Amino acid sequence: MSHPPDGLIPELAEFMSVVVGPGGEFGHRQHVHLAFLAARRYGTAAAPDLLCGWIKQIAASHGAARKYHATMTIAWARLVAYHLAADPEIADFAMFASRYPALLDKDLLASHYTQAALASAQARTGWLAPDRANFPWLT
Repeated sequence: MSHPPDGLIPELAEFMSVVVGPGGEFGHRQHVHLAFLAARRYGTAAAPDLLCGWIKQIAASHGAARKYHATMTIAWARLVAYHLAADPEIADFAMFASRYPALLDKDLLASHYTQAALASAQARTGWLAPDRANFPWLT
């Protein structure tokens, strides 16, 4: 995917043109980058809902709507937004990623959730609170 898929809303298409890697990849780093853009442009409170809608749209446009995972998307959006709120002068994703490299570890949620919790139907379709360790904004 070297350009955004047809049918994406123009704003998301704009973001995807920035986020998608040179080889067309849309992996964990690109998801985090998209969360960063949402939080920078719309604020930390709006970022989770926006990211959920965008990720659903991206998945559906690739025929992979079943891959969407609500708790994971919300958790990553909130993690990124939390760190961005603590460091609001960061305007560049590369700087953000270098300052918070743990966010690029796709297994980071394992310190907050068991595999069973993340595999549950509730986690896939809505928000599920962590069952291992709270996130910093929940303590």
